[in-house]
Amino acid sequence: MGVILPLLQTALELGLTGGLTVLALFLSYSMLNVCDLSTDGCFTLGAAVGAVVAIAGHPYLSILAAMGAGILSGLITAVIQTKMGVDSLLAGIIVNTGLYSINIAIMSGSSILNMNKTDTVFTKMKDLLKGTFLNDQYKLIVILFAVILVCVFLALFLKTRLGLAIRATGNNPAMVKSSSINPVFTTIIGLCVANAFTGLSGCLMAQAQKSVDINIGTGMVTIALASLLIGRTFFGKRKIPVQIVGAVIGAFIFRLVYTIALRLNMPAYMLKLVSSVIVILAIFLPYLKTRYPMLRRRLGILSGRKTGGDSHAEG
Repeated sequence: MGVILPLLQTALELGLTGGLTVLALFLSYSMLNVCDLSTDGCFTLGAAVGAVVAIAGHPYLSILAAMGAGILSGLITAVIQTKMGVDSLLAGIIVNTGLYSINIAIMSGSSILNMNKTDTVFTKMKDLLKGTFLNDQYKLIVILFAVILVCVFLALFLKTRLGLAIRATGNNPAMVKSSSINPVFTTIIGLCVANAFTGLSGCLMAQAQKSVDINIGTGMVTIALASLLIGRTFFGKRKIPVQIVGAVIGAFIFRLVYTIALRLNMPAYMLKLVSSVIVILAIFLPYLKTRYPMLRRRLGILSGRKTGGDSHAEG
């Protein structure tokens, strides 16, 4: 029990922090039908901007700055995609590549920023909870508060006229265009909001671990996609609030598997392979579920033929 609880808390903290990126992918990929491959770079951008602002002595402003940087990243990706005729996948790759240099520049040419002596939103919460029974849960409380706010905002946003237009753009852009709704505008807004969540996720991750590495966002798009698919596997395509909660739970499940793998002394270089396997399983299992009735019928037919053949041979 003494090992299980810390393991669950670690998985929950990392899962909820990464869950913000999963929610970003939920908006861009599931709702808008755009696969934004700038996620890795945007995550690092949020971490770098948040760290620099926090080191300058503004822990609360660092949250807004990171989200603002994410919005700018989403805007550039959307403009390249919608105004320059570049494919969405290629636009994401281009922005992600450019963000590497930008992130290094933000970090003043260094690949690592240390925040051990920096006031962050987490140290502020720790001071606030000092002497209470929640003193050791300060990280979880901050992250949980941020996730709940984003979940509520996203659920309400997708019910607004603009949110419905974004969902419609993802479902049928041609119909949206014929309905006097500008799909370029909805795509830009959708990607800006999604990347704001990604920037926030990166900022919280950096402040929680008190450091920023230039590779902090590497693989985040794979992790977020795997988490999103895990949530979809368990919850299916239900109402929007349920799908949002499912995405966050998927992030927790993914991080739980990750944490267990680390506790089993799996080498760190194998974790990328674990991510890939989880993505494959998350895609394959729903597919297998849809194909199962037909496979069962085929096996039944083959079994019937074999039984019939055996009876005929005995006769």
